[in-house]
Amino acid sequence: MMKNPQQTHISSKIKDNEAYMKERVGVGTSFDLGFRQMKILKKDVQLYYLTGLCDTSFIMELMKKLVEINDNESNRAKLKEIIFNRLVHQQVETIRTMDEAVDQLLSGLIVIFIDGENEAFVIDVRKYPGRSPEEPDTERVVRGSRDGYTENIIQNTALTRRRIRDERLRFEILKVGERSKTDICIAYLQDVADPGLIDLVKQEIESIEIDGLSMADKTIEEFLVKQGFNPYPLVRYTERPDVASAHLFEGHVVIIVDTSPSMIITPTTFFHHVQHAEEYRQSPAVGSFVRWVRFLGILTSIFLLPLWLLFVTHPELLPEGMDFIGPNEEGNIPIVLQLILGDIGIEFLRMAAIHTPTPLSTAMGLIAAVLIGEIAIQVGLFMPEVILYVSISAIGAFATPSYELSVANKIARIALLIVTAFFGIEGFVIGVTLYILLLARIHSLNTPYLWPFLPFNGKALSQILFRVSVPLGKHRPEIVHPQNVKRQPE
Repeated sequence: MMKNPQQTHISSKIKDNEAYMKERVGVGTSFDLGFRQMKILKKDVQLYYLTGLCDTSFIMELMKKLVEINDNESNRAKLKEIIFNRLVHQQVETIRTMDEAVDQLLSGLIVIFIDGENEAFVIDVRKYPGRSPEEPDTERVVRGSRDGYTENIIQNTALTRRRIRDERLRFEILKVGERSKTDICIAYLQDVADPGLIDLVKQEIESIEIDGLSMADKTIEEFLVKQGFNPYPLVRYTERPDVASAHLFEGHVVIIVDTSPSMIITPTTFFHHVQHAEEYRQSPAVGSFVRWVRFLGILTSIFLLPLWLLFVTHPELLPEGMDFIGPNEEGNIPIVLQLILGDIGIEFLRMAAIHTPTPLSTAMGLIAAVLIGEIAIQVGLFMPEVILYVSISAIGAFATPSYELSVANKIARIALLIVTAFFGIEGFVIGVTLYILLLARIHSLNTPYLWPFLPFNGKALSQILFRVSVPLGKHRPEIVHPQNVKRQPE
């Protein structure tokens, strides 16, 4: 965050402070900046607040207590101490600079100046507008908690505290953005998380120099992991408090950005993005089965179309008894172009579904299924097999828990389609090899992306392939370098 090297100290002359607030913040110009001046024991006392972010009932109660000082006190020399004792709130702090006063005011706190004093009081009476905790749409479960994170950072820390009542849970607050001054919270378990990881995350966030974080968590991610043009997600997002808490127990660091309901989990690997809370809400056998089906869907979303194209162009590769694979008749358009157009068409429908109001989404689905699909086959634009395999591939993408991972897999799928169409068997083999090497070269905050497959760790890989019963998971993942490796006694 960019910082002003010259800090303006609070003046003992209250008129100077008032002039600063008018010039710097716009008190008297911006309608949402509240200002009230009172006479307390013949001294001027000024109260500043932001109407949209404060609880009005608390402001009225504080003003009532301040006015009552005139009726019950007479010692003007100790006015500061008297006012401090009358501020009936659990969070009252003293500040000495105008920069702090401005930052606190714009964050939703009340600032009180007293004539003749070079300090001010700030009272935390924030009441951010927002919704109540609800189950996130992208992480629904059949059985489990129905609460989810919201856009309120205070509410989000409370949802996490409710699940981790450990005195060693830490929430460190930082501000980023010269203009936005966005609150960013770093959450971790003090005796579990790697101190080097904590310091690295803090250093990366503190070094951010930008006007504002309009896109909140996504902007922080791009500064944190420096992704570039790599399409694969290097951090995991979650809106479920139980998922975030589970990662904190393992030794991860969670980043909470105000105004965003998505928590950033670091560090993460490829396999963090293919797991879902539903697997841990069922028995180990059922959870493992659900996980295998999901893995199959993810693999299908990447490799099904290139493999089918390979078999169509080289039918001699088909084993005996599977010669039915492939189109029965030639189409008017090359098959690879049909596959790419079908894939892009599915993407069009996904985007349209996001922007279409819910009452109209059913009508849009009928248009896509009946008009586009059927008529496209009848006019010869697509072959029926193309529609079938593109649809199966799309279902596999929708089964991917991470939206970011599903889109990255779509890009990989199209690239494999193109190299397979141009170079045949050699193109497919080289494309898959380069794809695996690309994933193997990726590191997220010094963490290998394909761990525990590369570098290989058999015990950790078995826990990814099979949903292990909780009593058997006695150790934390070593990839996060936890200080305390054991989760429970042997």
